[in-house]
Amino acid sequence: MLRRAVRTLDERTGSAPFLHKALRYVFPDHWSFLLGEVALYAFIVLVATGVYLTLYFEPSLGKTVYHGTYGPLRGMQMSEAYKSVVDISYDVKAGLLIRQTHHWAADVFVAAIVLHLLRIFFTGAFRKPRDLTYLIGLMMLGLSLPEGYAGYSMVDDLLSGMGLAIGYSVALSIPVVGANVGQLIWGAPYPGAHSFESRLYIAHVFIFPILIGTLLAVHLALVASRHHTQFRRRKADGQRRVIGVPAFPGQAPKSLGLMVGTAALLFLLGGLVQINPIWLWGPYETGLSTNGAQPDWYLGWLIGAMRLVPGFDVTIGRYTLVPNPLWGGLLFPTLVFAVIGLWPFAERRLTRDRRVHNVLDRPRDAPWRTALGAGFLTFVLLVFFAGSADRAYVSYNVDYSTQIWIYRALLITAPVAVTWLTRRICLGLQRSDEIDEEREAAEREARQAAQAPA
Repeated sequence: MLRRAVRTLDERTGSAPFLHKALRYVFPDHWSFLLGEVALYAFIVLVATGVYLTLYFEPSLGKTVYHGTYGPLRGMQMSEAYKSVVDISYDVKAGLLIRQTHHWAADVFVAAIVLHLLRIFFTGAFRKPRDLTYLIGLMMLGLSLPEGYAGYSMVDDLLSGMGLAIGYSVALSIPVVGANVGQLIWGAPYPGAHSFESRLYIAHVFIFPILIGTLLAVHLALVASRHHTQFRRRKADGQRRVIGVPAFPGQAPKSLGLMVGTAALLFLLGGLVQINPIWLWGPYETGLSTNGAQPDWYLGWLIGAMRLVPGFDVTIGRYTLVPNPLWGGLLFPTLVFAVIGLWPFAERRLTRDRRVHNVLDRPRDAPWRTALGAGFLTFVLLVFFAGSADRAYVSYNVDYSTQIWIYRALLITAPVAVTWLTRRICLGLQRSDEIDEEREAAEREARQAAQAPA
């Protein structure tokens, strides 16, 4: 029956050679390669739950009065957008489950991409011929940040409204064209025109998902055409020998199990772990704010950067050339992405290594790359943790100003110390490997001598 179905399909499409090649495609048998698949399956859950939510969400800033299920908000004036999300959470069947699963899937999607990127960097998987694949993955990460920002901002609760106020300030801080950029995005001075909610909605459910999906498809196509990298198992393993398990029956069941497991975990989180309870924040009012407000974790490093930059503007006479929010809100993330994106080309130029690389390095095998990467990661993580300074003040009464000065001091000293220590560890591990190889060679020679005839 299966052969007859395959024969029928091949007679009408001529797809047997392609299917045979696809089924025999070899996947590396290492857990770290599954991080990219986790991101893919989280994106699928994001799209599926997002489609459900669009059926009930009302992208409008028009005012209405709430008379729904949640008692504390009854009789309160709010936007249609905020009211529709509260209704989704309390009145739509499985609405709260789907909404929280959608939010958790966004967090896991970004986290999986970041971990996948770290694995690629520290093993050298970005080298020729996969530098374009690496850059497209980095572009996906860059697009996922404004996609998430637009997603939780269009709810129009107090927390998201404060985030939009910060975003508007960063947009206005762009020299020369800042006011035009703010007018283009918001449509009017903050909090923006009534059409702004529709713009956020279109960007979140249409523009960014299509761009991310397109880049994801191109990324997977390049991975398949250039094939996966792989870890070296023996010294004899060359650059042209592919080691791993075939797509079927080896990889396919494992990948399907990971897909089901990822979806199940996301739905468990959505059902059991509360996230973004907007009914507690209340609708956004321009004159209101809440203490300890925090964005989603993947934007925490931008908040930290804006808090760590000293309060100064670059001025010429009476004119402000570079307003303060630009340093942390725009230039810092641009610098981070520029360093990560330009690294493959900088390393190729410095090492003069233009060969094709299909076998991965162990981090210890490239001590300078590993050390500089660890130092740069330490720098970004310190900025990230600085974004929680207000929470530390509210929760543990740690002086806010003292925290900022400590983080500023650590930003100067900690990356240098981590870079030096990491390189020393890598060199030590290399020497340990050499000692182990010499010991194994000596033992092998001793066994051969013992087995030799007298």
